[in-house]
Formats: sequence, structure tokens, C-alpha cells
Amino acid sequence: MGSRRLKIAYVLNTYPQPSQSFIRREIRALERQGVEVLRLPMRASAQALVDPGDVQEAGRCHYVLQAGAARLLWALVATALRAPHRMCCALWLVLQLALAGGGIIRPAIYLLEAAYVLGVSRRERVAHLHAHFGTNAAAVAMLCDALGGPGYSFTTHGPEEFDAPHRLALGLKLTRARFAVAVSSFGRSQLCRWAPFQAWSRIKVVHCGIEPDQFPEPGALPTGGLKLVAIGRFVEQKGQMLLIEALADAIRDVPGIHLTLVGDGEMRGALEAAIAANGLSAQVTLTGWLAEADVRAALARSHALVMPSFAEGLPMVVMEAMAAGRPVLATYVAGTPELVLPEDTGWLVPAGDVEALTNALLRLAAVPQDRLTTMGKQARERVLERHDIDIEAEKLRSHFAAAIAPRRQEPEEPSAL
Repeated sequence: MGSRRLKIAYVLNTYPQPSQSFIRREIRALERQGVEVLRLPMRASAQALVDPGDVQEAGRCHYVLQAGAARLLWALVATALRAPHRMCCALWLVLQLALAGGGIIRPAIYLLEAAYVLGVSRRERVAHLHAHFGTNAAAVAMLCDALGGPGYSFTTHGPEEFDAPHRLALGLKLTRARFAVAVSSFGRSQLCRWAPFQAWSRIKVVHCGIEPDQFPEPGALPTGGLKLVAIGRFVEQKGQMLLIEALADAIRDVPGIHLTLVGDGEMRGALEAAIAANGLSAQVTLTGWLAEADVRAALARSHALVMPSFAEGLPMVVMEAMAAGRPVLATYVAGTPELVLPEDTGWLVPAGDVEALTNALLRLAAVPQDRLTTMGKQARERVLERHDIDIEAEKLRSHFAAAIAPRRQEPEEPSAL
């Protein structure tokens, strides 16, 4: 690379979204370290963006599908004419994706997107592609590489990738990638299941991170009854329905508990019905999606975060709660036990066990304020040590540099765009 500035393209599916602040945080940390990042999402989010950072980020994106079908098709034809041997390789990969995923239409669309990304990458002199999630975006990056574009890497979060490794052709993507990232040691173990042993050294752990300066020393805990907050998409895997059931049981013994649910999603109607059916309308508040500053304010008004998930990667909201000096009640899933230490920074219960969750809520309600404060301080120290975004972004930057360095520089071909 010589003295040229390191330039990376982030290939994403739908970005930014309210639940993806961790990607924006990572990109901006890389930029602070001198990495130039081109944002190449396939499409914009259909959800309203409430956080000013997301709104600003959307304005910096080059949306692939906004180019239109004609330009994508022309990019594919031009690539085929210029490098037919590479197109044959890419078509073979499309076939592998089709056989894994049960259809040809989606992989064919990924190929169109990849040809367009190839043209943009050459025009912008991108040295490497990085995708977030081992799903559609990783497929586009892999196909772009096959067409003669930059090498690629991708970050897996879970649980989507771990739920359907065969359908996503995760092993194929891992084998061809310069490296792959997991956000926890648990995640790395899952990737090792689908990669040949020889590729294990290319599977790295880079945590998602928080910006410490956004989390000043926490103030005093709120007074009065136990105040809990749960943050996340309203979907089955997040376990909010189980939390409502456990809360209804716990309130019979401790009437003063209040729960704030931050987020939204397809299960909102079902959650509202469950809250009403259990007579909890006065004990549960639904806020919808909040800007990051408002999420921090919601954490400040709580005694603890509850994360009753059935499946996860390593939730950002757990990191944010701990950085805000709040202990966490979560489930023994995925990477969460790597961060939440029982009776030290929080509590862990088996996923899906409503009785265990109810009992944990009752134990939490009985913990003295000074003990909660101590646990919150220990939680804050642990997350700041392990999840500082600038430290994690430096790890990622070094992996990018190492992946780019051995690649033999090929002559630039004229862009098809």
C-alpha cells in the first residue's frame, strides 16, 4: 500500500437501522484511526431513523440498489466481457449458494450487486471489502472478490448465522475470506465448526464496542421500587414475552416493580396484548425506538437491565448497561457469560425458564441499593476494559492491513460504471 491511506468498503444489506449503532460506532472509530471507509449498503432502512447519528450516517451511504436494474445489469455484462474466466468462477459460486439456499434468484441478485460493487471499488480504489453479518452482504463481498475485486472479510454476530450455516453457505464464505471476525469467543467456536482446521487461524475475535466518553461516571440509583429496563427488537428470540410472564408472577410478591421496554418490532401487538391480559398496563411502559442519548437516560432511570433472550451474539445493550453502571440480569446464551459474571456484574438464568427468571427478579428486588451500586461499578470496569471501541477498531484495522499486505497488486482495469 506504500504511503496510501488504507481504504475499506463496508458492504452491508440494510443500513443504518435502529438496532445497528454498533456498526456506525465501529466505522467511526476506524475513521478516527485514519482508515477511509466507503459505506456500500444494498438498501436503506424502511424504519424511521430517530437517532441523529443514524440520520447522518444514511447521508454518507452509497446505496447499491438505488443505481437501478439497468446499471446493475450493465455492470454485470461489462464484467463478463472483460473477464469471462472470473465470471465463470463467480457463476460457480452462485450455483453453490443456490444449492445451499434452495433457489437461484437471490444468488443471481447478489451477483448483479457484486458486479456493481466491483465497479465502485475500482473507481474508488478500495483495497478491501468488509461485510457485517455472514448473510447477504458476505455473499455479495465473496462474489465481488471472485469477479476480480478486492479481497474480503466479514463479521458474524449470531444467532442468524449459527441458526442456518448450511443455508447461508457459511463454510464456503469462511474458506474464501481473507479472515472472518466473531464478536465473542463463543461466536468463534461456532465459526470453527464450519471452517476447515487450516482456516481457524483466520477466525479472529473483535468485540463490538462502546465509546467510553459517552458514558460518564453514573449517578445514584433511582429511589423507590425496583425499576428495570429491557432493550431490543420485539421478536421471539429476545424473550420479552417470557419476561412479561415472569414479571406477572414476581409482582404478586413485590408489587412495586416497573419495567420499561425500549424497542419495537413485529411482536409489539402480541406484547401489548400480553401486558393487558396480565393486568400490567401500569407496571410496563413501551417507548418505541429511542435515540442513543435517550437509551442512556432510560438506563440511568433503572436499577438493572433485563435481557431474557433465547438466542444472541453478544448484545450491545448489555455493554451499554454495564458502561452506565447498571448490573445485568441475562440468560446463559452465546457470548453473554463472557461479560456478565454471576453475583459480580449481574445474574444469569437458563434461557426459556420462566420460574428461574421470576426467582431472579425476586432476588434482584431484595438486593440492597449499596450492593447494586457496587455491582454496577464492577460491571462498568469490566466492560470498559474489554469493549472500548477504539481498542477493538485498532485490532480490526490491523487485520485489514495484514489481509491487504500479501495481495499482489494487479493492474487497475477501467470501471464499467
